[in-house]
Amino acid sequence: MAGSLTTTAQREPAATAGQLMQAALHVAGVVVRRILLLAVLLAVVFAAVELLPGDAANATSERGESAADLAERRHLLGLDRPVLERFWDWMTGLPTGDLGTSARGESVADLLSRPFPNTLLLGGLALLLTLVASVALGCSAAAKPGGPLDRAVSASATGILALPEFVVAVALVLVFALWTDWLPAVTLTDADGSPSSWEMLVLPVLALAIPQIGWNTRIVRAALADEAKAPHIETAVLDGLPRHRILTHHLLPGALPTITAGIATSTGMLLGGAVVVETIFNYPGIGSVLAGAVADRDSPVIAGVVAVTGVVITGVLLLADFVRAWASGGRA
Repeated sequence: MAGSLTTTAQREPAATAGQLMQAALHVAGVVVRRILLLAVLLAVVFAAVELLPGDAANATSERGESAADLAERRHLLGLDRPVLERFWDWMTGLPTGDLGTSARGESVADLLSRPFPNTLLLGGLALLLTLVASVALGCSAAAKPGGPLDRAVSASATGILALPEFVVAVALVLVFALWTDWLPAVTLTDADGSPSSWEMLVLPVLALAIPQIGWNTRIVRAALADEAKAPHIETAVLDGLPRHRILTHHLLPGALPTITAGIATSTGMLLGGAVVVETIFNYPGIGSVLAGAVADRDSPVIAGVVAVTGVVITGVLLLADFVRAWASGGRA
C-alpha cells in the first residue's frame, strides 16, 4: 500500500510538469506562428509600396530638382538597391527597436512616438466600450429568449454591423456637432500633441465602437444560446435556480472563450478603422502619419505603422488565448 501511494505521489508532479511543458510549447508555437505571419505581412507591405507608381524620391522632391538631384536622393534613400535587400536591412533593425528612417530623414520610431499612444488611447477606450456594451446587450437579450427585447437587440445589432465607421462618424458629427452643438466635431491638441479635452474623444470613440458593438452583441447572444443547450444548464433550470444566477454563474463562464475570441478579433478592426476615424475628426493619431507615408511612397514609415500595430494586435490575441485556455480548463 505504501509503495502504491509513493508511486502515485511521484506521478502527479510529473504529470503536472508535463502539462506545463505542453502549455509552454503551445504558447511558443503560437508566438512563432504570429511573428512569422507579421513578417510576411511586412514583406507584402514593402512589395505593395514598390508597385505603386513613382517612388519616395519623386514624392518628396521639391520643384525644380534636376535628374541628378533625384538620382542622388534615390541613392541616399537606398532606392537603388533591390527591395529584398532593403527589406532585410529594415527587418534586422526591428529587434533593437530601429524602425528605419523616413523619406524625409526622420527616425520612424520618433515619428510614431507621439501619435501612436493617442491611437492606442482611442482604440483602447473603444474596445472597453465594445466589451461592456456588447456583453450587457447580449445578456439582456438572452435573459428572455425570443422576447421583444431579444428581437429588438438582434435586429439592431444586425443593422449596426452593416454600417462602416465613416458612415457612423458622419452621422455622429451631423447629430451631435452640427444639429445640437453638444460635442466638438474636430480635435484640438495640447502642446504635447494629445487631445486638449476629454469631450473630443467622445465622438471618435463612438464612431469606432458602434459597429463593433453590433458585431460582438451578436457573438455574445449566439454564444449564450449555444451554452444554454448544455445539460448542466438544463439541470440548473430544473433545480429552480434564479435566472440571473444561471446567467452569471453558468452561461457566461461557458460562453467566455467565444466572447473573448470576438473581442480580440475586434482589436484589429478597431485599429484599422482608427485610420479613417482619425482623419474625419482630425484626431492626432497614426492616421495622418500613415496617409502622409502613402503619399510619399515611404516604405519604412508604412511598415513601421504595420509593425507596431501588429505587435499590439498579437499581444491582445495572445491574452485572448490565455483567457480561453483558462476558461476551458476551469470548465474541465
